[in-house]
Amino acid sequence: MKNHFNRRTASIAGRALLVFLALLLASPLAPAQAPAAAVPDWALPGSPTHVQIPPPADFHRLSRNFEAPVGIFDGQSDIGAALVEGSGSYDAVTRRYTVRSAGYNIWYQRDEFRFMWKRMSGDVSLAADASFPDAEGYGDRKAVLVVRQSLDDDAKEAMIGEHGVGMIHLAWRDERGAQMKDMTYRFGGMLNGVHAKRIGIEKKGDSIAIFVSLTGEPMHQLGPQVTLHLDGPFYVGIGFCSHLPATLDTAEFSNVKLNAAAGKLQ
Repeated sequence: MKNHFNRRTASIAGRALLVFLALLLASPLAPAQAPAAAVPDWALPGSPTHVQIPPPADFHRLSRNFEAPVGIFDGQSDIGAALVEGSGSYDAVTRRYTVRSAGYNIWYQRDEFRFMWKRMSGDVSLAADASFPDAEGYGDRKAVLVVRQSLDDDAKEAMIGEHGVGMIHLAWRDERGAQMKDMTYRFGGMLNGVHAKRIGIEKKGDSIAIFVSLTGEPMHQLGPQVTLHLDGPFYVGIGFCSHLPATLDTAEFSNVKLNAAAGKLQ
């Protein structure tokens, strides 16, 4: 009797184990979640309790490059491979480009931002209306028009940047891996949320200047030009950086005009 009870108990346990294994095999397993990448202290944005500092001198990440046309551009890249992958798209109906990106900054000796680009040589004019759909984004986020030598994170470059708070600057890196320099313009004498209707950048020989239309008046040069030599082909395009190393935000560019000539800003 005892042996019969043991055999019956073992049989029930065996069937239960088989049922459990069958259910386990039939159930879809959730994919393993990769651990979130750690944000280096130097990449955190400035705050009352933290000062953003340059990355370590030897710090680089290979850019993620996508050679697929988007609108007028030849491709796009996550320059410096921000911790969260960005994206870029074009709506042919509205003729609007949407750029999503994280990234600690476009500054110091290396950059992190999403960049839609076209390979060009010679003189260039590029202009666009830039805006931020989310009014609550980080104040120092940057919508940019860029001319840069390569897709490396430390490339020689010049850009016009429009910040979330309205500040505009001409910034440039005159040698690969050098610290960025800039000329900053705060409309109204402070960061008061004034946003230009249209921004532009022009390369004429080795001279680069930025242009602006605050309210829809004809584009006019903002500040002096700078000298920067770029060998052709180089990369020209639009981009965005949230200024938050692992948080995506969005910029939109409309009425984008790109010309292989100087003096063509509209």
